[in-house]
Amino acid sequence: MKLVIVESPAKAKTISRFLGKGYKVMASYGHIRDLPSSASEIPASVKAKPWARLAVDTENGFTPVYVVPKESKARIAELKQALKEADEVVLATDEDREGESISWHLLETLKPKVPVKRIAFHEITQSAIDEALANPRQVDNDLVRAQESRRVLDRLFGYELSPVLWKKVAPKLSAGRVQSVAVRLVVEREEERKAFRTASYWSVEAQLAAGGIEFIASLAEWDGKRPATGKDFDSATGALKDDLKTAAEVKHLLEADAAHLVDALRAGLPWRVTRVEQKKSTQRPWPPFITSTLQQAASSLLNMSPRKTMQVAQSLYEGVDLGGGEREGVITYMRTDSLTLSEKALSEAGRVIQKIFGDSYYAGPRRYTTKSKNAQEAHEAIRPTHLDRTPDQIASYLDEDQLALYRLIWNRTIASQMADAVLLKTTADIEARADGKTVVLRANGSVVSFPGYLRVADSAQRDTELPHLEEGQRVVASGAEARGDVALKELQSNPHRTQPPARYTEASLVQRLEEEGIGRPSTYAPTVTIIQNRGYVERRGKALVSTFLAVAVIQLLRKHFEEYVDLGFTARMEDALDDISNGKQNWVDFLSGFYHGEGRFGHGLVPQIKRELPNMDFPAISIGQDPDTGQSMVVRVGRSSPFIQRGDGGPENTATIPNDVTYEELDVEKALELLRHKERSSEALGNDPETGQPIFALLGPYGPYVQLGEKGDTNKKPKRASLPKGMTLDQIDLPKAIRLLSLPRELGTHPERGEAVLAAVGRFGPFVKCGDEFRSLESGDDVYTITRERALELLAQPKKSRRMTKTVLATLGADPATQKPIELCDGRYGPFVTNGEVNASLPKRANPAACTLEQALELLAASAKKPAKPKKKPSAKRRTK
Repeated sequence: MKLVIVESPAKAKTISRFLGKGYKVMASYGHIRDLPSSASEIPASVKAKPWARLAVDTENGFTPVYVVPKESKARIAELKQALKEADEVVLATDEDREGESISWHLLETLKPKVPVKRIAFHEITQSAIDEALANPRQVDNDLVRAQESRRVLDRLFGYELSPVLWKKVAPKLSAGRVQSVAVRLVVEREEERKAFRTASYWSVEAQLAAGGIEFIASLAEWDGKRPATGKDFDSATGALKDDLKTAAEVKHLLEADAAHLVDALRAGLPWRVTRVEQKKSTQRPWPPFITSTLQQAASSLLNMSPRKTMQVAQSLYEGVDLGGGEREGVITYMRTDSLTLSEKALSEAGRVIQKIFGDSYYAGPRRYTTKSKNAQEAHEAIRPTHLDRTPDQIASYLDEDQLALYRLIWNRTIASQMADAVLLKTTADIEARADGKTVVLRANGSVVSFPGYLRVADSAQRDTELPHLEEGQRVVASGAEARGDVALKELQSNPHRTQPPARYTEASLVQRLEEEGIGRPSTYAPTVTIIQNRGYVERRGKALVSTFLAVAVIQLLRKHFEEYVDLGFTARMEDALDDISNGKQNWVDFLSGFYHGEGRFGHGLVPQIKRELPNMDFPAISIGQDPDTGQSMVVRVGRSSPFIQRGDGGPENTATIPNDVTYEELDVEKALELLRHKERSSEALGNDPETGQPIFALLGPYGPYVQLGEKGDTNKKPKRASLPKGMTLDQIDLPKAIRLLSLPRELGTHPERGEAVLAAVGRFGPFVKCGDEFRSLESGDDVYTITRERALELLAQPKKSRRMTKTVLATLGADPATQKPIELCDGRYGPFVTNGEVNASLPKRANPAACTLEQALELLAASAKKPAKPKKKPSAKRRTK
């Protein structure tokens, strides 16, 4: 028997289908050993060593100390037991560096005495598996060493710099080689926005019509100068850029200028068309996806986070059931920075394009050049394993997310081999006179004359058609035109304001990291996730916003460890790791240079910490000065939340910063407002008539709220209630506060359960509850007046899911046992039946219109018998980079 070991059970299940009876496929569930994750895991044999907390021998060749985590011990025992019956071991982990490292750890731990082969493949199909088995190799020690160097490097960086942050910023913070640079990018974008000064300018445009087609012509030139646009203003001052070229070529239109020009242009009618130019242009397709571009496209087009994108891509790679128990991977390996497509894929793409679209749409084979200097995370771009397998053909076998991502990948791969799109672009200049000066308005049109790859592009090309225009043609007021004239329907001026640079999204941050050469395909999604999980970055909509904690950390790191959070330095470290994987760089020399300060990898992290730590102050983020007292205004990071401090601080000179206030928004005026709010909140609104305790209106990290009584030793958790959305502290008075504090209201006891029935307001609005049963209030219900009877009526209704909406297609009848209606519905994952408590999906090929009550009852009975879903098993790749 040949023992084949892969990372995940899903991959094992798919591969098993392609191998004969002489193979046994088992999963390692990712890494089976790692550096200790806690002090309790450090082996007793090294606990006395000065480097024990690192679990890396920094005195003797940076040898890592690996341990087997508890969750892997049972798996290793199973693998060893299977090994006893094996006559050969086949290591079939992923083909990237981490996959190579997993194979090496398996060898080191299992120590097989039978022959060992290493196989790699970039797609899980019969042909790929057969080819890999026919061409085995040994574990690539250079790739392993590169991955282990990365692991040790990240350990040294995090375990040496993080304690600095604990001492000087806040406990339990973390620094990371890639993570800290990513946080720096987000913080510096927030700093750019804070420093940005808005400028206003105006434009003029004419709405014209000719030949039944309406179009727009915009002001392009006035007295030899073009009107200023956003790019002409200095972001630091809000004024026009101070250079001779801008002064000579650009005119800044203010509101009065634009209004005067509109009047003068109307008075100067008729105008004349003076130039019409048409030219063809071609638009080339994008290359096929690599990891970073797939994450960016999925974010913008499918609203998927990088992490979600990789989870869905992993499921498509590891295999889906294509009917009849036939499980197969439908895309190639998804962690790659290579744009290469195999000759087989290129040939297949050509046949598919010619068959579906015709010969004129095929311009291949197109071969794209990979930008990365060391694109060896995988050997191909991300593509479908079979390009003749269209999204529609396998739609019934995929869930909604899988289908959306597969369609995106299929479209991009096919588009990359299609002909260029051909566009016909038209430019028309219209000349007028205003105050004796020449004014030019310009109209632009673009029409797709041959769509080419746009037939399957991710976004459609919109036509902006111009009518047939000729030089000398007149432009006259609408209603006064003769045959062949262009009619002026409307002439107006429009205001504009320059905008600060957009905040990063998850996708654009990945793009920036890739552009700077920071991280690799396997690290992008974990990096974006970890900086959010650790409180450095928050998502607001799609935008990533740095917290005050992140600003404090980055300001400290830039001041004292600039080199280690420098984009160029971090990119050079990635290049060195690439060199290790190619056998061009000694890994011990590299780590020694980074850690001790030898060679070209910096001044040494440890010497730098020893030099800088005594000189560090607790970080204070400067906001400005109080205009009345001249005292400094700073932000400090507190135990639970950041706060404003004026001067030396004290109760009257500190105030909590609400979570919804960003670093960009916080200026001296806002800081003083927070201090004034706190000063006012020390005075009670009045006393509660029932308890006699004072009621206060306060502002905390989560926004404004009212509080019953003062917090102290005898009242450690006073009753609080948040203000409703839209209500400010200035609007709250004693009656409103008493009303808010009356919640939750106890309405009585449930007649069957004997538990209290309550009415309250929560994250999703007002609700009633009894025990662990919750129901939202409906339109017309008032949380302050709802009765026990109405609450019982709501609690008796079936629970409605907030996570998805359903459309009821039909009511099939009543359940004979309960008399509850059995409904046929359409939901996020397709048609299903429900009795209000249990849902059951229809079989993938079933026709919903043919579903009967009897079939629905059978499906519901089978669904009710299914055991509860087990807890998720560890990720196939346990380690976070």
